[in-house]
Amino acid sequence: MSHLATSSEDTAGTGQEQPALAKRMRWYDGFAMSLTMPAALVASLGASIGGLGAWGAIVLWAVSMVLATATNWIYTELAAMFPESSGGIAHYAAEGWKSRAPVVGPLASVGYWFPWTTSLAIYAGIIGSFVQAQWFPDQTWTVEFGPAQLSFPIVVGLAVIVLLFCAAMIGLHVAMWVIYLTGGMLMVPLVVFLVVPFFSGEWSTAGLHWDLHGLSGVREALVWLYVMAWTSFGVEVCATFAPEYKDTVRDTSQALRAGVLFSLGVFILLPLALSGYLGEQKIGEEPTTFYVGAFRQLVGGAGGLMTVFLIASLLLIMITGLADGSRVLFNMGKEGTTIRQMGVLDRRGVPARALVVALVINVLVLVVLKTPLAILVTGNLGYILTHILAISGFALLRRDRPDLPRPIRLHRIFVPLAWLLAASMSVVLVVGATGFSVTGYGGYKELGVALAVLTTGVLLWLYRTKVQDRRRQPERRDGQAVRQ
Repeated sequence: MSHLATSSEDTAGTGQEQPALAKRMRWYDGFAMSLTMPAALVASLGASIGGLGAWGAIVLWAVSMVLATATNWIYTELAAMFPESSGGIAHYAAEGWKSRAPVVGPLASVGYWFPWTTSLAIYAGIIGSFVQAQWFPDQTWTVEFGPAQLSFPIVVGLAVIVLLFCAAMIGLHVAMWVIYLTGGMLMVPLVVFLVVPFFSGEWSTAGLHWDLHGLSGVREALVWLYVMAWTSFGVEVCATFAPEYKDTVRDTSQALRAGVLFSLGVFILLPLALSGYLGEQKIGEEPTTFYVGAFRQLVGGAGGLMTVFLIASLLLIMITGLADGSRVLFNMGKEGTTIRQMGVLDRRGVPARALVVALVINVLVLVVLKTPLAILVTGNLGYILTHILAISGFALLRRDRPDLPRPIRLHRIFVPLAWLLAASMSVVLVVGATGFSVTGYGGYKELGVALAVLTTGVLLWLYRTKVQDRRRQPERRDGQAVRQ
């Protein structure tokens, strides 16, 4: 099969058929993409253990992942209903709410696109920190440019972003071998962290604590669930590639279910293993780079090699985030939720314009927001909102469009469950978005950036619908339809 398909839709306004996303993936390709989520724990696991105590972190990661498991099970029905959409859960939200609130489409789309796209900046910065801690500990310089900052980890991160952008311009089908390579490399440090501590003779729960007490503890727990959301719920990335699976219905559902069950086990065992082996204090003192020291203790002279494997796993997250975010932005342009120019593929079937936007956004985010957790909490506002709209959209579609084909039809108990999940996540959203400063990562600047991104998305949608689409509508003159 050629890697190019064609689409009759004139999204570029040229009157010519465009390349379409190629159907080359199988469910295990999607599962390989979902391995990004266990690797994504690197960004926030240390901070959560330091802030919540080990038992608090273990319980909240488990709760977050259980919520994510139920949510992603619901998405299997929606993915099978809309097999040609590369918009993922944002498209499900738009379909469910479009008869009631058309603005949900652009709001959910940009809310979903921003955190996946800026995941490059998060993990590029972490890779830079690992490189500094392992091989260049003396490179501690910084250079300020107003609100922007350059440092050794940030410069390394910028170089990684540019390299991945160049690779993504070739096409996802070419990059799949890199995804499998990095996914396999992820399994090495993951097995080391999940197995070796328990058999080291130094693992113990004696020094682990629960630091959530009273009403303030409840609030802090909700805020941390807000911070954890992207890491836990991100398994839904499998659904974004629905148009590219050979058997859309079967492959999408299998990828979602396999990914979420694997992540559920890792998210419970990994914080338990590491906190029992290293201790809360050591993890809290170095919440991002404590992994480097852990490798040295666990495998001795092979610590440097383990760090290379961990860096490779972060590259997996970045490749997936870039592929996912660019496809969502392409779908937004194609479906009419952002400016027309984004809904265009190049001659090889690559969303090149969306990739260029991702490159610019990530460079700006990395040099301005700087720390991984600050970037993460900025994106989570729109991300959690998108999940709320998508889950409630599932329930609304059951009510409003009961005759719509559903190749996968879940039991009716999932309808009230969907409303319960949406209500629970709404509480997390409100408390988290107004209080994530209690974690020590983020504040009003991050909240302002998040709101500005959502507002910009809605304004671009209004420009698309009020200016671009109206300009292209046929006008009747003497019984003839003409283009304006």
